[in-house]
Amino acid sequence: MQFGSGQKVFLFQGLVLALCIFLITACGSPNPGAPPQGVREAGLDPQAEAFLKSEKPKVVATTTILADLIRNVAGENFAVFSILRPGVDPHVYESTPGDSRVISGADLIFSNGLYLEPKLIKVIAATENPAPKITVAEAGNIQPLKPVERSGLFTADPHCWGSPDNAIRYVDTIEKALAQHFPDQKATFAANASRYRRQIQALGGWIKGQIATIPPEKRFLVTSHDAFQYYSKFANLPVLGSILGLSTEEEPSVKKITTLVEKVKKAGAVAVFTETSTSPKLITALARESGVKIGGALYSDSLGIEGSQGDTYLKSMAANTQTIVEALGGTYTAFVPSTP
Repeated sequence: MQFGSGQKVFLFQGLVLALCIFLITACGSPNPGAPPQGVREAGLDPQAEAFLKSEKPKVVATTTILADLIRNVAGENFAVFSILRPGVDPHVYESTPGDSRVISGADLIFSNGLYLEPKLIKVIAATENPAPKITVAEAGNIQPLKPVERSGLFTADPHCWGSPDNAIRYVDTIEKALAQHFPDQKATFAANASRYRRQIQALGGWIKGQIATIPPEKRFLVTSHDAFQYYSKFANLPVLGSILGLSTEEEPSVKKITTLVEKVKKAGAVAVFTETSTSPKLITALARESGVKIGGALYSDSLGIEGSQGDTYLKSMAANTQTIVEALGGTYTAFVPSTP
């Protein structure tokens, strides 16, 4: 579809305004879900304090997604703590003195890697804690997508857990690391991991079946940032485009957004999607200019708060699939996890 000159001017002005608002608020707003400023300055919040005081073996994860996977493998006899809280964007998170204290008190430390949480990786590397440090996405025999070079270092799309097949590889890596460090609990880890793998496999089959119900002409995805390539490849749901790249640190250009608007119009998209851990301003502006609806908010780099529809890995993946299927005209049937 071609724009007239007046339409192009109006579109350009609207997107420039949205882009300016996005950049101002992105730079000036605290992380959603982060502890209040006073608590941050004090170093530890009550959750971190309780974790460090726990008599159970202590395992630290950088993200809520990793922490949930670890809890399912480790079981109740371990204290598992996520440095990032629900809804917090790991790409731009600013570490606190408390993060170093938590990492220093851990018996085992897990991160995602592939430049998902760059500032926390630096904090982990700088700690004097001799505890094993496992970078799961880089240690789990995962075939990374979109390999790039950053400042002389290799990295790639870090959102590997979007594919249930990769999530199972995460579980394999977590089980191996726990068993090496706590060999007396090896049988427990093996049983927990086996049960959890079956649940993830069931989820994967369900996702493919759900996405297949979307009419082929509507079966593509437009999101806030490029976090769904692994999900896309696994579920056969092409990504038409996103406002931001692999990292939300990217500053989008009006040219990129206007190009995406044209792609959305040409493809006949019916919906685009916001994300729970990124600003909705630009994708909302894109939806308005494209004449399509907001299909809902997807869990991308973080789980939801406790009690929400996406407070575990299984639930967040199911919630995303429901949101996508219902928005794009598919037929949704609820996912029922298998019982332990």
